[in-house]
Amino acid sequence: MLEVTTDKVAHVILRARELDVKTAAWDDDADSDDATSDAILEDRPDDATRQELREFLDSLNEDEQASLIALAWIGRGTYAPGELDEAIATAKTEHGNNPVDYLFGLPLLPDYLEDALDQLGYSVEEAEEGIVRRT
Repeated sequence: MLEVTTDKVAHVILRARELDVKTAAWDDDADSDDATSDAILEDRPDDATRQELREFLDSLNEDEQASLIALAWIGRGTYAPGELDEAIATAKTEHGNNPVDYLFGLPLLPDYLEDALDQLGYSVEEAEEGIVRRT
């Protein structure tokens, strides 16, 4: 059974997509507080979106974090949708100490999460629309 709400998964998808569109910093000497249109497209360690997503993931409990990892695994095909409980148990065992770092290390995280929700029969669009309306 999925131990994280689809609203929370949608929030992670949306924020991770925002990070995916950013490019590597091209001016290391520039002030990170520079608010030019070019600067907001750069992926910097102190990026507000990155920090917000990290804080959000840190605020989730162990079950929710393990569910996100399990969803990512289902989305990339490591587990089948019917193996959700096994994937969650494995995520707790293998990544219980660093789930946030592991999730940040998955380059296609939003795609994996979206694919997994779809495979499990959840409406990704409805969950994302609910998040967008509230923000």
